[in-house]
Amino acid sequence: MNPLETVMRDEWGRLLALLAAQFRRLDLAEDSLAEAFESAARAWPADGVPANPPAWLLTAARRRALDRLRAEAVAAKSLPLLAVEAEITANARRVLVDASGELGAVDERLRLILLCAHPSLPAESAAALTLRLVLGVPTADIARLFLVPTATMAARVTRARKRLSGARFDVPVGPALQERVEAVADVAYLAFTAAYAPGSGSDVVRAAEAGEALRLVQVLREVAPAAYELDALLALMMLQHARRDARVEDGRLVLLPDQDRSRWRMHEIADALTLLTPLIRDAPSTPYLLQALIAAEHSTALRAEHTDWGRISEWYDELEALTGSPVVRLNRAVAVAEAESPEAGLELLDGLDLPGHRLPAVRAELLVRADRLPEALAAYDTAIAACDNAAERAHLTRRSASLR
Repeated sequence: MNPLETVMRDEWGRLLALLAAQFRRLDLAEDSLAEAFESAARAWPADGVPANPPAWLLTAARRRALDRLRAEAVAAKSLPLLAVEAEITANARRVLVDASGELGAVDERLRLILLCAHPSLPAESAAALTLRLVLGVPTADIARLFLVPTATMAARVTRARKRLSGARFDVPVGPALQERVEAVADVAYLAFTAAYAPGSGSDVVRAAEAGEALRLVQVLREVAPAAYELDALLALMMLQHARRDARVEDGRLVLLPDQDRSRWRMHEIADALTLLTPLIRDAPSTPYLLQALIAAEHSTALRAEHTDWGRISEWYDELEALTGSPVVRLNRAVAVAEAESPEAGLELLDGLDLPGHRLPAVRAELLVRADRLPEALAAYDTAIAACDNAAERAHLTRRSASLR
């Protein structure tokens, strides 16, 4: 990664937040910052990387924003140019860099993050806008994450920006702040799970995009008030992301019991467990904490057969009581089948309504283990017909063929 790419990855959100806080216009802030990066791409190879790259980019972006505001004011003839300059200068003093050139106002990133997760936006639009504006993820990569054409995602992000054009940049307080932070956390996990469970397309997983969603939670945890639920979510995502290298082999999906555990990133698992340990003692049971505990149980089993499925099924039972989610019931059925019997797992699937291929796929595997082969093959046929992900469909087809 070259110096400009590194700065873009690490500082895009902070710089955009400062510009948006100063000018109170997302479109102006984003366009000006993009132009500053384009200018840096031309200037830095010839002139060298500046001593303080973020400050260089911020100054360049401010100049472009000022030029555009001047042009707009003159074109509209609505304000004397000196009045425009005075207002901009006053705002700049309030939020921008000090005389030493150090970036400040960490809370401005929180303003931007909370704005992107505004309640008026649908969850997927909020996720896309947050990844684009806070982390600078290219629109094409976001489109790939959510399985839509780049043009469709660009239009979606544009509509989201327009919907926020009159929204306030204020940070809510008290319970309202907590609700918005939780909404951002949910948005980040939506993007993360979309990357690791793609419903269609040819990819088995999209680990790079999952990493960006994880990075969003890390940024949120830096700037938001301390909250055990954010710690639980970060631990959960770290534990799942640590297994990324073992999830695919030769383009094929590798299920958790069959993964080469030597390829798991154990230092990341250790960091997640350090984050999780105090929560087990001090935090109340929440959906993210229970999911993190389940992920930790899988991640600390040296071999698949060492997994404590009884404990996992108990956590899924508690999680289902909290959420009422059919997906949780599906996962609980798998755990119960491992801890007790395939028949016990199949009983939990009776009456479950869940669109897509995963319910018939799980039912098929449990039927195989219960020696009910004709029913299992029929369930595999149903799963294959309902599966839009090429890699998962190939896995199901191979499994079905091996039983015939």
